[in-house]
Amino acid sequence: MAVVPFNQADVKLLARLMRAEAEGEGKLGMLMVGNTGVNRVRGNCIDFTEIDTIRKMVFQSPGGFEATQKGYFYQRAREKDKRLARRTINGERFHPATNSLWFFKPSGDCPAQWFGQWNTGRFKSHCFYSPIRSDCPSVY
Repeated sequence: MAVVPFNQADVKLLARLMRAEAEGEGKLGMLMVGNTGVNRVRGNCIDFTEIDTIRKMVFQSPGGFEATQKGYFYQRAREKDKRLARRTINGERFHPATNSLWFFKPSGDCPAQWFGQWNTGRFKSHCFYSPIRSDCPSVY
């Protein structure tokens, strides 16, 4: 059962975002990007109080995803990527992105905090950051 509202255009959009942000990290890395995006829609907190759809999440500005500024993002969604997107829309979560609202790719180690948010772990080249439960209970 879906944890955020969606239609088929949203599935394609999320699939494109997941691929553009983390294809080099494999399926699990892409799923973690999907977790982060879905959490932003679920959150209604911090930087994401007006983000109530997948479309708004993908194109949020400022504070959105760099991938939307690159040509690769605008390629057609592949079936295998849409399957991954549906998994995250349906609530599957993967550590360290389980409750994350942010991720980034540092040149070295993951900082313990990033813009005041705590690091929850690293997967390959991406570091994931989650709010504390009291700041954003709906992602927990």
